[in-house]
Amino acid sequence: MQQRSGLPESSSLITGYEDDLIVFDGECVLCSRFFRFMLNHDRNQRFSFATAQSPVGQKLYSELGLPMDDFETNLVIVRGVVYQKLDAFAAAMRVLPGPWPVLSICRFLPSILKDPLYNFIARNRYEFFGRYDACMVPDQAIRSRFLPQGF
Repeated sequence: MQQRSGLPESSSLITGYEDDLIVFDGECVLCSRFFRFMLNHDRNQRFSFATAQSPVGQKLYSELGLPMDDFETNLVIVRGVVYQKLDAFAAAMRVLPGPWPVLSICRFLPSILKDPLYNFIARNRYEFFGRYDACMVPDQAIRSRFLPQGF
């Protein structure tokens, strides 16, 4: 996997995913709220979605050398560049219409601050926010935003 100069370390180029995509932990309440937020505010339907547990999600986590059973980061792919952790959140906010791009300022926080904060929340997300006991069943309109084999 190549690094593109000038991007945060958590960014890399990945082949086969040129369209914008968000991969999230479908069992995590916080991650699913992020998905719902993006679904509601991505008025131009720029992003497609996949759960980390899906075949698409598993393939991406594997290619990135990430654990495939404990999804401590959402992945946000914008124009073929993969973002992880807080940089993923910033990348997603940066492309939304309206006031949301201002939240992408978090990408400028030094890694020594943002990584430990993100890791703490990610490690404790089920205790803080809960876990879905049953799989989310989206209606047809939402399902159309998921990649094939992304749910």
